[in-house]
Amino acid sequence: MKTEQHLHHHNIKKPPSPLSAKIIKTAKPTAYFILLLLTYTLGCLSRPSSTSLPPPPLSSSAVLRFSINTTELDPFRVTTRCADPLPPETVRRTLIDLLFNGTSPFHDFPPEHAAGKLRRSTKVKGWGSNGAVFENLIRSVKPRIIVEVGTFLGASALHMAELTRQLGLKTQILCIDDFRGWAGFRDRFKKIAMVNGDVLLYYQFLQNVVTFNQTESVLPIPFSSGSALMKLCEWGVLADLVEIDAGHDFLSAWSDINRGYRILRPGGVIFGHDYFTAADNRGVRRAVDLFARIHDFKVKIDGQHWVIHSN
Repeated sequence: MKTEQHLHHHNIKKPPSPLSAKIIKTAKPTAYFILLLLTYTLGCLSRPSSTSLPPPPLSSSAVLRFSINTTELDPFRVTTRCADPLPPETVRRTLIDLLFNGTSPFHDFPPEHAAGKLRRSTKVKGWGSNGAVFENLIRSVKPRIIVEVGTFLGASALHMAELTRQLGLKTQILCIDDFRGWAGFRDRFKKIAMVNGDVLLYYQFLQNVVTFNQTESVLPIPFSSGSALMKLCEWGVLADLVEIDAGHDFLSAWSDINRGYRILRPGGVIFGHDYFTAADNRGVRRAVDLFARIHDFKVKIDGQHWVIHSN
């Protein structure tokens, strides 16, 4: 029978010898390496061969599928259809009724609060406003309705009005502009008056039309290009010539060109300025070229202007 002291004596562990400790210290890293090598080998052996069946496809509800080929241009097409066209001779009266409650904006002009702040001059600031493209197109198209998108002070509109008068045409020129200018434009146009933060650009445009005696030929549409062009389309106000010269960044030019094209009569011409501008990464040119590519049109150049014939 073993006593407690005897058992305790046999349970005492002797410290390992220096040689044993060295062997254990060397063996541990070796064992880890062998284990890692075996794991890698088993993984390679268990990998499916090239003849293995592929995993089952995910359900259609779990996969986003895009049927649009990025080389196709269909997603960029605008297919809005306008109302039946109004007779050209009724357009002016119709717009005065719909936009100005039946009273011409030139009636009792100028208002008292603006009369003393407006300039009366036969020199109106513009950019490319007297280019040969205007006479070339007016002579060839003989338009009854012209829509100008981007008017500012009306230099090009007044030039077109004079050309149509000289050619004996009864043409209405509709000028779409919100007449707010753009942020910072007063750095260059300090002489345009301002009242309580409201720049009098619209009143100055009206004054210019009065000065040039074109109040029966030129009519403002003082709203954003997007809303104005959409309404003209809905009302059936179509044009023989559409000039695009508002925002020069790609998105603005792209929107105006597409909406302007919607209101173009068959055989009409859409054109615009700044095709060669370097501003905004040539936004106008990129918008024009993409539009022409989508519709298979040819872009012609006349001076500083781009021209697209719809036929």
